[in-house]
Amino acid sequence: MGLVGIHHVSINVDDVDAALAFYVNVLGLSVRRDRPEFSFAGAWLDAGSQQVHLIEAVPPDNLGQHFALAFSDLPSLVASLRDRGLEVTEPVRSGTSLQCFISDPAGNRVELHQPGAFAPAQAR
Repeated sequence: MGLVGIHHVSINVDDVDAALAFYVNVLGLSVRRDRPEFSFAGAWLDAGSQQVHLIEAVPPDNLGQHFALAFSDLPSLVASLRDRGLEVTEPVRSGTSLQCFISDPAGNRVELHQPGAFAPAQAR
């Protein structure tokens, strides 16, 4: 089949401008300029080599669904977000990674993830 990875995730947001401000100005994604004209508002964003697509529509209820963005220094990011007055869960270890969660302006849950934050456990 030749699967090479995830290309993008699409999320519903009720206010595209507020979502853009959050994802671009707060989390550091960048706007793509190649989004075709659709019959609905939205935006395409680059998140490293993957994309996040914003679709103007009613966001679903939070039932635990989320997507994760990877960062190189999660503690610094969390401190910066909290300095902006944003609510972020306390970072916790998950295997060799560090993770926490934030909600975007539409209520979508976003995992903030630092892969490889801890050395793998030594084999005995």
